[in-house]
Formats: sequence, structure tokens, C-alpha cells
Amino acid sequence: MTSMKKATHLFTDDEIRTIESAIGEVEKTTSAEVVPVVASASGRYDRAEDLFGFLFSLLVLGCTWGWLHGMAPAADAWGESPAFGLPLAAVLVVLAVSFFIGMALASHFPILRLPLIARREMQEEVERRARETFQRLKVRKTEHATGILIYVSLYEHMVHVVGDDTINATLSQQDWTVLCDIIISGFKEGRPEKGMTKGILRCGELLARHFPIQPGDTNELVDTLHLID
Repeated sequence: MTSMKKATHLFTDDEIRTIESAIGEVEKTTSAEVVPVVASASGRYDRAEDLFGFLFSLLVLGCTWGWLHGMAPAADAWGESPAFGLPLAAVLVVLAVSFFIGMALASHFPILRLPLIARREMQEEVERRARETFQRLKVRKTEHATGILIYVSLYEHMVHVVGDDTINATLSQQDWTVLCDIIISGFKEGRPEKGMTKGILRCGELLARHFPIQPGDTNELVDTLHLID
């Protein structure tokens, strides 16, 4: 894997229809609204990009220094090695140029900066973006506050669930953990559509117990899979 996987390239049209069909089936049994989202990434992680550029510049400087020393003339007959060194200006140029090259590499190949990002930072970015998406897609505006967002972030390999007030007052964090594990399991198996479908259906089971479909219930949000690059 050399570049970041795009959410819009993850599923085939048939797989998207299967996932959206699962949303429709769930909402036949519950008055809640389920909104699944798959995003390519949740954070920019500029600090990790800068850090990779810095480490890359040190590596390039070390290699340049070693290469130039290897080309230096051998010690003279009296056993004295000739004085040798890079001018300060040359050192600064090598550091600056290689730093920006490293940043460009980390930007073009996001996997390079991944080891430099703390898991806690990624978790915070995923949760923040999930809450923003919850608001932007108007999941909070359902009549009885029973909207739920299932947010999957590909770059971070994380799933986060955001429920509206009524949902949060009834279901527990353990319920969400089980749901997230089901989705993640499908992605690990190389079957993201399977993970999404099973996760949505599991979500429906949880919701139907506490928020069964009511007479005259209307579908307040479109049954669609949102893909964000």
C-alpha cells in the first residue's frame, strides 16, 4: 500500500446497493434513522508530515556526509588523515532541500507518516470528524432525537458511532463497541461491504429492541451510504 485508499473507490455499485438495502431493512423495524459514512481520512496530521521531513533530511545529510568522506583521499605516508568537512552553507542547503522533499513524499504517500502519528491523536481526529459529519448531515434533526451515525475512517482504520440524545440515553458504549468490532472484522477480511452490512443489521437489532417502528413513522433521512474523500 503506497497511497491512501479512497472511500469513493472502495465499493462497487452492487456493494453500495447491498449496503443501502440493509439500511432500508433496518428502518422497517425501528423508528430510528441510521446513517453510515465511510471517509478516506479524518485528519491532516501536519505534525507527522513535518516530522517525517525532518527525519528524512537527517538521513539524507548522513548519507551525503558518508559518501563524501568515502571519496576523500587516503591518509598520507605519515598516517595523518586530511582535514575534511562540508561547508556550513552546504549542510543547510542539504537539510532544507531534503526536508521539503521528505514532506512532499509524506504528503503523496500518507503511509509514510502513519508510524509517526499517536493512536490517541488519530482517535481524537476520528471522533471530531464524526461529530462534525453528524451535524453536517443533519442526523441530529430527527423528530425524536433517534438519529445514529456509523462513521468509518479508512486511513486510521477506526470506526466511531455517534448517537443522538435519545439513543445515547438508552444504549451503552459496550453496544457501540460490539458494533464497531463487527464492521472492523469485515474490513480485516478484505470484505468491507460485508462488514458494513453486518454492522448496519446489528445496529438495527439493537435499535428495534428499544425503538420499534411506530404507526405513521416516516423516513426522515435518505437511506444512502455517504462516501467522503
